[in-house]
Amino acid sequence: MALAAAVAFAAGAANGYVLNRRWTFSARDSARARLGYVCVQVAGALTTSLLVWLAVHEAAAGRIAAYVVAVPPVTVLMFLANRVWTFADRR
Repeated sequence: MALAAAVAFAAGAANGYVLNRRWTFSARDSARARLGYVCVQVAGALTTSLLVWLAVHEAAAGRIAAYVVAVPPVTVLMFLANRVWTFADRR
């Protein structure tokens, strides 16, 4: 199950990079952008996992409730990080 989750995350991240670069931010492809996107994705995954773990183990929340609380702010922060760092126009 962990392998399937990792493969699904990697596929989603690759798809997200292409779609965000082309449609959301209209940015050029570059090694810097790819590395930045991977860093933002990893940070987002780790932050979400940490927040869910804390909610479940420290606040005694259910797993679904923990995800409902953790995912929206992390998503917004990842969007902002991609906007100002990953896909910033640096011409």
